[in-house]
Amino acid sequence: YSYEVPAGFPIPVEPVENPLTVAKVALGKRLFYDPILSADETISCNSCHRQEFAFADNVAISPGVAGRLGMRNAPSLAHLTYVTVFHKDGGVPKLEIQAGAPIEDMNEMGLSIFVAADRINALPEYREQFLRAFGREADAFTITRALAAFERTMISGNSAYDQYTHQGMSTALSAAQLRGRGLFFGDELACSTCHSGFNFTNDGFFNNGLELDHSDDLGRRRVSLDSLDIGKFRVPSLRNIVLTAPYMHAGNLPTLEAVVEHYNRGGVGHSLQDERIRPLGLTDAERADLNAFLESLTDEAFVEDERFR
Repeated sequence: YSYEVPAGFPIPVEPVENPLTVAKVALGKRLFYDPILSADETISCNSCHRQEFAFADNVAISPGVAGRLGMRNAPSLAHLTYVTVFHKDGGVPKLEIQAGAPIEDMNEMGLSIFVAADRINALPEYREQFLRAFGREADAFTITRALAAFERTMISGNSAYDQYTHQGMSTALSAAQLRGRGLFFGDELACSTCHSGFNFTNDGFFNNGLELDHSDDLGRRRVSLDSLDIGKFRVPSLRNIVLTAPYMHAGNLPTLEAVVEHYNRGGVGHSLQDERIRPLGLTDAERADLNAFLESLTDEAFVEDERFR
């Protein structure tokens, strides 16, 4: 399998245990859209990660089997090939095992991955596809590796921002977007200290002052057991951010304007809130310009790409 790496992006480093092949990617794509991986065969990976929303969802918490709600807002799957630890609390160490969590979570797909393997191996066409891709039948190892292979191909790098920054198209950004770009990368707001690099995230974990009480979800604390990590969540990529509303780990900010206003207010003042979250004093015009720049990170070609359908 050959990656199509956009200008300005690093070449992905494939894990030794799961080098990509055309056969693996095709198998992973089939599994991604197949509800066979859920207990009642009604929910697929695609149910909560839809291409039109940059492989995120448009509800605060996505329903799983029997309508049960998961724990957190479904994130975009774009650029997982560049991520080093997974989930909003960093609780999964590599993409090659990540899919096991939602498959077996009773509020998501609710199925033992061993039962899923038995179902798949009972279908001759599926069994042959696994043998072709891995030289073995479906099992916990090959199911999660196939899904990871498909997800690693989800790279989005043709937004107006990319056209302006990496493709030499000087007219790709509007005047408002250019003003917003100056605000975003400027020292005063410090947006780009967390949302940095080609993927607009430093992949760190921070408390962004979203709420005073994190008893429903302790964030990074669930993984580290460190009380100083209460309310800390991974910094999300801002790519295709317009398409992935609602926002934050619980999906409790409905619009991009609400997100900008949250940071403009300086958060709610949680005791562990990151020091960079402080009142910004943005004018209405500056907020509009910042929103315009964030809109320039949308890659329309990505959400229409037939390779992912």
